[in-house]
Amino acid sequence: MAVHHHPQRRPAFRFPSLRRTGTAPASASADETTTGATAVGSYVFAGLRILTGFVFLWAFLDKTFGFGYATPSGKSWIDGGSPTEGFLSHVAVGPMESTFHDWAGAGWADSLFMLGLLGIGLALIAGIGLRLAAVAGTLMMALMWVAEWPPAKHLSDGSASMSTNPFADYHLVYAVVLVALAAAGAGATWGLGRAWARLPFVSRHRWLL
Repeated sequence: MAVHHHPQRRPAFRFPSLRRTGTAPASASADETTTGATAVGSYVFAGLRILTGFVFLWAFLDKTFGFGYATPSGKSWIDGGSPTEGFLSHVAVGPMESTFHDWAGAGWADSLFMLGLLGIGLALIAGIGLRLAAVAGTLMMALMWVAEWPPAKHLSDGSASMSTNPFADYHLVYAVVLVALAAAGAGATWGLGRAWARLPFVSRHRWLL
């Protein structure tokens, strides 16, 4: 008579617990990964927000007080210099060339430009009013893009424009960054975004976020 011997299997090779509960640990791991990625992303956006805010705020401070970087000492706004005249008067290409020349040095243009730099810089660093900052900053970047007019290979006098890309330049990049920061609600991390959003008048007017 043949005897069939069935060797005893060790529990370690059956993995019964993994087959019954394997889904839960995998789900938990996925949740932890997603949460971790979200946390890292919030810090990345917060850092990008603060750095971008410093770019705008520093431009305001340098043009106001003439620290000797982009604005020489003695030619600052408080010394009677114009923050827009140097740039707009030298526009030499594009469909708004003559318009920018007319705006160069105008009191209203100087005030709006400087107010925009200050407001956008402070909003980004504080993490409040990011939607307004995105709209104002995008408008400012669009005007500066038109002033430099990257599509042109030559200036009005026929000389080379030195443009390296017909569309994507740093003004466009800044505009996209501002919109992305506002869309991501980047003021909640390392900023006053949460406290700002809880204010009654901000809760009633969500465009102020």
